[in-house]
Amino acid sequence: MDTQPLASPHPLRIANFRAYWVARFTMTVAQNAMIIVIGWQVYTIARQTMTMPQAAAQLGLIGLLQFLPLFLSTPVTGYVADRFDRRWITRVTVTLQLASALILALATYEGWMSLPILFSVAVFLGIARAFAGPAFGALAPDLVPRDVLPTAIALSSISWQVGTIIGPALGGFFYSHTATHSGAYWLATILFGLALLCLMLIGKVAQPPRSTARPIKQIVDGLKYVGQNKLVLGTITLDLFAVFLAGTNALLPIYANDIFKVGAQGLSWLAAAPAAGAALVALIFSFRPLKTNVGPKMLVSVLIYGTATVIFGVAHIIIPAYDFEVAVGALAVAGGADMFSVYIRQSLIQLYTPDEMRGRVGAVSQLTISASNELGEAESGFLASMLGPVGAVLVGGGGAIVVTILWTYLFPSIRRAKTFDPPTTRQDAADKEMEAVL
Repeated sequence: MDTQPLASPHPLRIANFRAYWVARFTMTVAQNAMIIVIGWQVYTIARQTMTMPQAAAQLGLIGLLQFLPLFLSTPVTGYVADRFDRRWITRVTVTLQLASALILALATYEGWMSLPILFSVAVFLGIARAFAGPAFGALAPDLVPRDVLPTAIALSSISWQVGTIIGPALGGFFYSHTATHSGAYWLATILFGLALLCLMLIGKVAQPPRSTARPIKQIVDGLKYVGQNKLVLGTITLDLFAVFLAGTNALLPIYANDIFKVGAQGLSWLAAAPAAGAALVALIFSFRPLKTNVGPKMLVSVLIYGTATVIFGVAHIIIPAYDFEVAVGALAVAGGADMFSVYIRQSLIQLYTPDEMRGRVGAVSQLTISASNELGEAESGFLASMLGPVGAVLVGGGGAIVVTILWTYLFPSIRRAKTFDPPTTRQDAADKEMEAVL
């Protein structure tokens, strides 16, 4: 009598993965709730003594200060994630971020917030996030059986992306609805504490094979792998350039304060709009997981992202009577398209990378994500100081569209990616099917 092997449980039925998922989600929400408020405080404090272009340059500086620690430490963070217990790396980095949130909460509540404090904490956060990213990304595959790994990676990607989008919305809301404007930081402190508690609940897990090669060689091997795997390289760099150019988070305080004139309350709506789009896409994926034509669909989603960004930037020019409403709608579409793209990109990168190299490849991926986010914020702020906020958005959104078209031809492996399964996995499945027939 033939017996069929029992299917592995859904990832969320596995206690270790469930704790990990909650930890990553709450940490990501807390991080991004802080980022939007840090930007708003930098801009509003700067505007007390500076012109709009000068204050926009301060927004660029805060993004640069968050990016530099990650850029300088990326080779080391990937090596650390592949060499040491990833659980403890995540626990330590979350603790550091909790301390940062508490400092900002007290500074805002007591009324001694200043630009030097904001800039100093930004550097501290950059260091903590530099080590957290590769460890969190590489830990997920250690917690589940191989046959449910695609689902686990999708869930992990969704927790990160939804947290990235929802965080700014919650940050703006709690900032504008608390008398001392410290609510967002207190929320972040609580969420970091919850994330740390969940990480402490993760039991011992198997460690990936450790290379005996010298640390420098292991770091170089990780970079070589990214350079040689054209699909991984193409997906990583597509996100790097598209979001680097078309990111609008750094400019939301300018649009809220000086263009739409809607204040902190309006800022919370602008920050919430991408959250709504991302949540809708995540809900759809939870019922109808993406399985076919993943590469072409990712390219289309990035094109939509760039187009929606352009519409946001010129809403007050083309439809002045409903400029704020159109801008909110455009940001919602951009958030949904970004969620769609990141879901595919993160799944492809994780599934096409060997476990023993996931930390190092994850570090490279995080570097590009940070470059597209924090360094993108610096680019947006500095560009807005020269061209104005509208010019910065138009250049960025148009640039993202051009980059996507170029990547379609420079990296044909992206448009040829039909499923999430690597070629070797598909060949193994075909061989087993043939053996069964024979």
